[in-house]
Amino acid sequence: MSRTFEDLVAEADSVPVDGWDFSWLAGRAVERRPSWGYQRAMGERLGRASAALDIQTGGGEVLAGAPKLPKLTVATESWPPNVAKATRLLGPRGVVVVADRDEPPLPFADEAFDLVTSRHPVTVWWDEIARVLQPGGTYFSQQVGHSSVFELVEYFLGPQTEETRRARHPDDTRRKAEAAGLDVLDLRFESLRTEFYDVGAVVYFLRKVIWMVPGFTVDRYRDRLRELHERIRAEGPFVAHSTRFLIEARKPA
Repeated sequence: MSRTFEDLVAEADSVPVDGWDFSWLAGRAVERRPSWGYQRAMGERLGRASAALDIQTGGGEVLAGAPKLPKLTVATESWPPNVAKATRLLGPRGVVVVADRDEPPLPFADEAFDLVTSRHPVTVWWDEIARVLQPGGTYFSQQVGHSSVFELVEYFLGPQTEETRRARHPDDTRRKAEAAGLDVLDLRFESLRTEFYDVGAVVYFLRKVIWMVPGFTVDRYRDRLRELHERIRAEGPFVAHSTRFLIEARKPA
């Protein structure tokens, strides 16, 4: 027997959403992964680094997946529940987790790291990244691209402006990196099919990725959620497309 709207929504509205572990969505939503395999590629670079910084580490899940970490590895995070989670996960591996407001300046000395990484940063302070990188050091990051999952965003918020849709475009990111004095070595972009199989998956996703529909709550969007529940039951999964890009940039030696 299919679960009711109220049951699905109540469950998704009550589960914790700290960290960047999306395993709760197993069987309820799927997203095709980028072809470049960020975690594997990041792990390879960490294995060759001597001092590394992971910015906006979330709950530390991605960094914790690296087989080998440099002797000096530091991670920053701003949200207190994630700081606590990342500390528990990364502390046993010798990683120092620093509570940081995600605003300039980064709390580190000039030229402190030969590798800076970040997966899905909300903001990127290019001048600060360039400052803390050693000459010849690299920044390696997978980021959310422009108009990501906008089928879902516009379902709740309505049509967005062209300026909003273009935000986080990889071409703009290249220009900002180069303006900070970095050489862009690699820049790749992919659009990835994403499917939500029930309305609870949508609720969980929007509670976790809070910038998609700012101010999202079940009570605020209950009518729209109920319509979405009926649509999924009648037509099948809600389909959207996430966008991702990979960027690697080097500070000139």
